[in-house]
Amino acid sequence: MKAELAQDAHLDRAFLALADPVRRALVARLSRGPATVNELAEPFAISLQGVSKHIQVLESAGLITRTRDGQRRPCHLDPAALEALTSWIDAYRLEAERQFRRLDAVLNEIKQGAKK
Repeated sequence: MKAELAQDAHLDRAFLALADPVRRALVARLSRGPATVNELAEPFAISLQGVSKHIQVLESAGLITRTRDGQRRPCHLDPAALEALTSWIDAYRLEAERQFRRLDAVLNEIKQGAKK
């Protein structure tokens, strides 16, 4: 039960982090490779401090990590974190698809019965 609650809290933080369009754009940029805060801030009309706060939210959600490379602190996307989100979504998508297939089968039976 505790593990499920921890997983739910992790999912909540991750989805909340991705609810912001700037943070989604940062994740999209990091999907192409590591980048520094300055590099990530370039396309945005917000302050470096604002971008840093967005990065902190993504880092707290476990979606990105930072490393040290001399004076640089590049940000990296954590593919395992995105995979966890994808797996959670896929479980519900697959169930919805099963339900639609069952509905299609029932509708086809009704259609076939109406033709007779």
